[in-house]
Amino acid sequence: MAQTMRTIKKYPNRRLYDTEISSYITLEEVRQLVLDNETFEVRDAKSGEDLTRSVLLQIISEHEEKGQPMLSPQLLSQIIRFYGDSLQGFMGPYLERSLQVFLDQQQQFRTQLNSLLGQTPWSMLNDLTERNMDAWRNMQRGLIDAATQGQPPRGGSNGPKK
Repeated sequence: MAQTMRTIKKYPNRRLYDTEISSYITLEEVRQLVLDNETFEVRDAKSGEDLTRSVLLQIISEHEEKGQPMLSPQLLSQIIRFYGDSLQGFMGPYLERSLQVFLDQQQQFRTQLNSLLGQTPWSMLNDLTERNMDAWRNMQRGLIDAATQGQPPRGGSNGPKK
């Protein structure tokens, strides 16, 4: 059964209204929707403009300000430098694929850690690191090949869900 798109309306007073549950929600509750893999979109209540990306960026910004940030000033500066660059169109898919490789490796590591089967954690980490580096090199080769041919990277991405 296809999942319907959940709509959250953002009002001028910055409040968010979840039309599915007919109630106002907080940014933290929107974050929980992300964690729960819920499909949703955030729309301006008056104009209908899609605000999903800006709300997601706001959640990231708030989490970066508290606790241990994931995005260093150097990384953020490098990302900013890609805006307007001729390779800007390659950066989003490249980051998505890189993150997917990381998530796949993380899941594989957790699975292996749970089944240890006589291996030491260090040998597992070494094996995982080698496989991760191979996947990373292959992904970089694909990006470089695509960039030299002027085409998007192979295996593309469906992009973020809205």
